[in-house]
Amino acid sequence: MEIFLMVLGGLGLFLFAINNLSDTLRELIGHKANKWLDLFTKNVVTSVITGTVATILLDSSSAVIIMTIVLVNAGALTFRQSLGIVMGANIGTTFSSQLIALDIGQYSPISIFLGLVFSFFARSEKVSKSARVVLFFGILFFGLYTMERAVEPLKDHEQFLSWMEKLDSPFRGTLIGALVTLVIQSSSATVGMVITLAKKELINLPGAIAVMLGAELGTCSDTLMATIRSDRQAVKTGLFHLFFNIICIAFGLAVFPQFVTFIEWLSKSAGMEQKIANAHMIFNIAGVVLFLPLIPSIERLLNRLLPEKQKAAMAQTERLPSMSTKDSHDSTRA
Repeated sequence: MEIFLMVLGGLGLFLFAINNLSDTLRELIGHKANKWLDLFTKNVVTSVITGTVATILLDSSSAVIIMTIVLVNAGALTFRQSLGIVMGANIGTTFSSQLIALDIGQYSPISIFLGLVFSFFARSEKVSKSARVVLFFGILFFGLYTMERAVEPLKDHEQFLSWMEKLDSPFRGTLIGALVTLVIQSSSATVGMVITLAKKELINLPGAIAVMLGAELGTCSDTLMATIRSDRQAVKTGLFHLFFNIICIAFGLAVFPQFVTFIEWLSKSAGMEQKIANAHMIFNIAGVVLFLPLIPSIERLLNRLLPEKQKAAMAQTERLPSMSTKDSHDSTRA
């Protein structure tokens, strides 16, 4: 029970920090991010780079994709411009995995203390918000540090170790990762927990990668919810995010043994937590590279599935006069 409560508390701190960090960064640079999204989306490559940078700055792929959906719905971005941003957001979110893999949790109280002091005594609103960013980063890593210390006794728990071994099945691990992310609404938190378990040698690389794949699917839920009551262009952006992740995950599962071997070879003597972070980054970058040639086909497919209502209405309007003309001809003949 004590382990469960400590893990729950650490997870709560992590989620609290993630949400507040995203909100604070959005307040600090959100309006600038909107301008950048509009300015640097002239082609797919620049859109991918923009989505990556925006996600690193805002520390949330969901925030960037939801912001993109909002801009598409408002007409500030086109559906085509949004495609690269969505893919870039998947790359940008791997930056947090690399940070989590670093063993800096024990120093997080320093960040918390400095953030509190500067946020309390800062006279400038900008300095105060910047200090809160430092504070929430500290809380984020302290939450991970709390979970890391909490799960340490599980190394000797046979039932837990037996359950973790079942995650080696790619499909089972992917399903667990998707369900966990769906519940806690944060793929970063799911990957963070996996890295935390890896630091204590409670999960092996195949199981960790499988859960990571599932986290990519689970994170689609909040972006799909953002499309509710949106126009069809925005809905297509949300669906593209879903299709992109499903196709990438399917490909990852198809080459799962080879991918695990490749990560083992690439990372060599690195720790398990670093291997997981590397797998997260390489998987998402490879997904974008492999998916780029498919963008025109996916775009055409979504345009056919969800055609513009306005175009359909115009077509209907054009048909009506021709029908009325035909009717008038028929009545004249009569």
